[in-house]
Amino acid sequence: MSSPVVTGAYLIEAREVAKSFGQTPALRGASVAVCQGEILAIMGPSGSGKSTLLHCLAGIFTPDRGEVWFDGQRLDTLGEAERTRLRRTAFGFVFQFGQLVPELTAADNVALPLLLNRVGRRTAYRTAGTWLDRLGVADKGRHRTGELSGGEAQRVAVARALAMAPTVIFADEPTGSLDSLTGEKVMDLLTALARETGTTVVLVTHDARVAAYADRLVIVRDGMVSVDLGPAGEQVSAAQAAQ
Repeated sequence: MSSPVVTGAYLIEAREVAKSFGQTPALRGASVAVCQGEILAIMGPSGSGKSTLLHCLAGIFTPDRGEVWFDGQRLDTLGEAERTRLRRTAFGFVFQFGQLVPELTAADNVALPLLLNRVGRRTAYRTAGTWLDRLGVADKGRHRTGELSGGEAQRVAVARALAMAPTVIFADEPTGSLDSLTGEKVMDLLTALARETGTTVVLVTHDARVAAYADRLVIVRDGMVSVDLGPAGEQVSAAQAAQ
């Protein structure tokens, strides 16, 4: 039996994780560890397995081989109900296109995860309003998300993720559908608020400018973590390594 993660060393860890879809391998033994409060960027060429790695770390995918640890427990061996509970309570998500419910208002989208966790309606909507205000879209609270611009919708998605006070935010190409200026504004807000709240962020991106917001950068190639660049401030190095 494998030993658990050493308390205080890592919050999340993937150990030699392999994952295939049919006959196509996506991960071939990827290993990565993330500390509490760290912002980690994952880069790599298209099809390298970086998004699959993020989904394994978040308990969305179960690896075919290897181990995934979260906060001292094996995540990959938990039942679906327990992994769903963690995704609803400890994990927040920001995806490329927000994945908001277009028929609901911005406030509804932010409040919904709170309501699903049995937070009282008044508290849920008050919390939603607070986070929409902090993300600069308080005036859009009553607008359906299908009526929002891409940047506004992505701010709502960040508000939804942070409103749950998650331990970890998983962000998969969070600026991929935004222009560069709007993307920078979203990343400024996401990283500033994550640092303020001590939230760990695992971020997949193809953009070296986005990766530069992270504390550390790893590169995935051919389903394995091939490079750990340490502090992610060197944009040129990051861009070259990801090619």
